Amino acid sequence: MKAKVVITDYVWESLDVERNTLGDLAELVALKTKKPEEFLSQAADCDALLNTYAGPITADVMAKMPKCRIIARYGIGVDTIDLEAATRAGIIVTNNPTYCIEEVAEHTMALLLACARKIAFYDRLVRAGRWEVPPGKPIYRLAGRTLGLVGFGNIARQVAIRAAAFGMRVVYADPFVKEGPGKKVELDVLLSESDIVSLHPPLTADTRKLMNDAAFSRMKPSAFLINCARGPVVDTDALVRALDSKKIAGCALDTTDPEPLPDPHPLRGRENVIIIPHAAWYSEMAMEGLQAGAPGEVRRVLSGQWPVNVVNKAVKGKNRAGL
Repeated sequence: MKAKVVITDYVWESLDVERNTLGDLAELVALKTKKPEEFLSQAADCDALLNTYAGPITADVMAKMPKCRIIARYGIGVDTIDLEAATRAGIIVTNNPTYCIEEVAEHTMALLLACARKIAFYDRLVRAGRWEVPPGKPIYRLAGRTLGLVGFGNIARQVAIRAAAFGMRVVYADPFVKEGPGKKVELDVLLSESDIVSLHPPLTADTRKLMNDAAFSRMKPSAFLINCARGPVVDTDALVRALDSKKIAGCALDTTDPEPLPDPHPLRGRENVIIIPHAAWYSEMAMEGLQAGAPGEVRRVLSGQWPVNVVNKAVKGKNRAGL
């Protein structure tokens, strides 16, 4: 008998990849939901769950899926899934940590350059019929400036290498990383020394609203903030206050809290704010890697193999899959 695999939600046109990966092993049920109460009627008897954004997937939700052996996330972050509850329930949780490393690093550099060179501001100026340099002043050359990377995982390391090629000095703050390309410093030092602060931590209880009033008050008034991580790492109200009081020079956000950002919203319409609709991860190549990763992990578990990118490693040896 085929296993039942439920897709809670997805943002691509075709499910050919999923069908090709799982077709002989599983019956696929594809949904487009946002909350557990919308997918649980179908997922109550599932053997595996494929998940993009729908959540949060809590202990209560897991208790209503007694046969579920694996929750496979299409993306990198697993902040929508209660990992400790999954481990207790014996459910393996996997993610897809490598599909968009280059894309997010490139996007971070694009936003860094856009802030430093006032690209979006000048584009709007010319569109409005003005051809003038002075309104964009001051502008500083990047070579010799300091980039501070908050969190130093795979993506931040790639940003560090790219920034070094521009002649930037790179510092990073990460409690879990000992060494890498750049100089390790405490977060307070990073905030006070950096000309551009770029956020790359996972969203956890410790990093939620990490960028608060106190953090912004430590930054240089000439510094920019870039967020290509998770919206809630930044306290949005504190960011608005920092911009209003000119504590920082501006920001570029690929991701916001809330998301999508309501219209109107005090962050919208500012000349020194760039907002992107959570697109840093995307390229045609990343899309292929994104779509293939999670179904591949489900296939491994259904075939009796230990998956590649397990997030809750403590579940090994005491899981519903018997692996």
